[in-house]
Amino acid sequence: MEWKVLAGVSPADVEHLVAVTRRRRWARGQVVFHDHDEADALHLVASGRFGVRVEATQRTSVLLAVIGPGDAFGELALVSGGRRGATVQAMSDGETLALHRDAFEVLRRQRPAVDRALAVLLAERIRRLNNLLVEAYHLEADARVRRRLLELGEIFGGGIPLTQEEIAQTAGTSRATVNRVLREEEQLGGVALGRARTEVRDADGLRARAV
Repeated sequence: MEWKVLAGVSPADVEHLVAVTRRRRWARGQVVFHDHDEADALHLVASGRFGVRVEATQRTSVLLAVIGPGDAFGELALVSGGRRGATVQAMSDGETLALHRDAFEVLRRQRPAVDRALAVLLAERIRRLNNLLVEAYHLEADARVRRRLLELGEIFGGGIPLTQEEIAQTAGTSRATVNRVLREEEQLGGVALGRARTEVRDADGLRARAV
């Protein structure tokens, strides 16, 4: 398995890291952890897709991101523990490699170089958050929608099984804006629309218009 989220970490350190994980299997719809649960483990995604949601109100939640194979979630558990800041749910059947905080602490004492793995993970999260912040302030909503379509298309392998409302949540805009952009892209050949599914057909075209 190629862990893109650990790019830059030596193969030996990745091997030692993976060796102390526990394989967990998840069924579609199963919750990995809830917001405010104890943060005790990082999850490396071996297969499947997982949705990260936060509460917007007492009755509604917002889909912040979708995590796919080669990526990870819950990394702050290795830093400070405490409580989870979001709910993560399996969007399909999948598997994760759970790296518990106690096992990681033992490993880092035996092999201090594995600290680089955690540093790489945290640096990647900061980079993404910075990019999203810049987009929110300086990029039109239409372009943000197209960028999320590109990302989601890569995560899901082309076909995005999300509703327009969920796509809107990931882009920080309204369902009406997503509907309009999707109709425009359908006319341009960028996407094909189905029932609760969006197929990315022309990633290069989408990318050129996502500015």
